[in-house]
Amino acid sequence: MPLKGFGEHNLHNWKSQITSLYGGPIEFLFVVESTEDPAYHAVSQLITEFKGDVDARVIVAGLSTTCSQKIHNQLVGVENMHKDSKYVLFLDDDVRFHPGSIGVLTTEMEKNPEIFIQTGYPLDLPSGTLGSYCIYEYHMPCSMGFATGGKTFFLWGGCMMMHADDFRHDNYGLVSGLRDGGYSDDMTLAAIAGAHKRLITSPPVAVFPHPIASDLTFSRYWNYLRKQTFVLESYISTVNWLMNRALFLTHFYLSWGFVAPYFMAMVHVAAALQIYIKGYSYGETTCTSGGLLLAIWLAICTFTELLSMWNLTRIEVQLCNILSPEAPKLSLDYYNWSMIFVAMLVDNFLYPISAFWSHFSQTINWSGIRYNL
Repeated sequence: MPLKGFGEHNLHNWKSQITSLYGGPIEFLFVVESTEDPAYHAVSQLITEFKGDVDARVIVAGLSTTCSQKIHNQLVGVENMHKDSKYVLFLDDDVRFHPGSIGVLTTEMEKNPEIFIQTGYPLDLPSGTLGSYCIYEYHMPCSMGFATGGKTFFLWGGCMMMHADDFRHDNYGLVSGLRDGGYSDDMTLAAIAGAHKRLITSPPVAVFPHPIASDLTFSRYWNYLRKQTFVLESYISTVNWLMNRALFLTHFYLSWGFVAPYFMAMVHVAAALQIYIKGYSYGETTCTSGGLLLAIWLAICTFTELLSMWNLTRIEVQLCNILSPEAPKLSLDYYNWSMIFVAMLVDNFLYPISAFWSHFSQTINWSGIRYNL
């Protein structure tokens, strides 16, 4: 687990990760940049608390010079794993695991040795701020992996299980691709999987609660969004560059294509109100009536989309409650659907702006570290 800083949910998340019901041999490696990181002392205390019950230790990776700090921490963790380890599981520090998750992921890897990466998806638990709802809305497309029968091209860096030997032998240029200039772990690995036609899967129970910090300000959300678009500027091959450019253009078109009808609908509604107030006849309002009809269809489509998101979230909440029966029950009460609608507009409006900013600036500050391309 690559760590950076210490937030309000980290301790709970770490406990859920190390208190696994997996019956086989397992070790937990927490990797920090330095002993000055607040996470170092917090996780060291946690390991002391569970001493004798779990095989866990903290590793100090040092400062990265060739790739992102997260990737550097991951690779140092791999270098220090047990020589007999068969699989390696990368987890973010904001992932809340279920007791049987490691066993499920391992079983799937054993059943199908052709699996290159096994991933999961987050169930965001908004804290009430607009930024937290924007992150929830941004992550929702990841759940499309549940509709693909286990096979997916969506890869979430918060949970990735892989074969340890792929790292030991640098298969497919895995280690070198990450180490030499890698910025995003999941985008880089997805590109390698695509280039070598390797299989990415997700079991149907690999959905994990992802509580969002209550102090998440809008500026922190903007920095998060900048990070998501900044990854499109990094690549390991020409094919990867072309994929990123295609994703950049597609996301740009779809995002503002989603927002534009709402601005148009506002114009039509405002015009209709103006016409009504001034008392124009029906014959003079034909165009406006047509615009209002489109606005009504837009409202119906919006309701359908929100209903679909509500239903998917409901299913994921129920699934998480079943998978973690002893944990506090999750509820749909976490979600304010009016805020989610606003977040949909804000997120899709800002994404192209963030993407352009990342493209022309070629730099970002993430977790106190300045990255330049």
